[in-house]
Amino acid sequence: MANHSAIQTLVELATREVDESAKRLGLAMRAHEDNEQKLVMLLQYREDYANRCQQELTTGLTTQGYQNFRTFLNKLDDAIDGQREIVKRSRNNVDTEHHAWQSAERKRMSYDTLAQRAQQKENQQNSRREQKATDEYASRNQANRPHAYKHTVGHE
Repeated sequence: MANHSAIQTLVELATREVDESAKRLGLAMRAHEDNEQKLVMLLQYREDYANRCQQELTTGLTTQGYQNFRTFLNKLDDAIDGQREIVKRSRNNVDTEHHAWQSAERKRMSYDTLAQRAQQKENQQNSRREQKATDEYASRNQANRPHAYKHTVGHE
């Protein structure tokens, strides 16, 4: 059953590939969630800072103070844009890893199906051999059996 062994090896290798793909997918998903959380925090921080700037404007803010607020808000906007790009790349990475996992899983399932078919074929062959052996045994046993009923009723 070298073929059976080869199929089992393929199933095992494909299973490992699925496991490794699943791990990479999990890491990509966690990284994406972290990146999204950082973006949310930056957006919240920007909103809070903009509100503080607005409050300062109502209570009286120097031109220099306003300029400092604007400069910092621009830096926050740049950071937000950069983080949005990171989120976009991490989303693409999640999609790529998800497709890789799906592909690995399909391959594993295909090999598993082949292994099951090979096992069914082997089981059928074994069943046929056993049936043939049983039939041969029964046939030999019947041929070697003494005929106890040779006498017919009325000939005694």
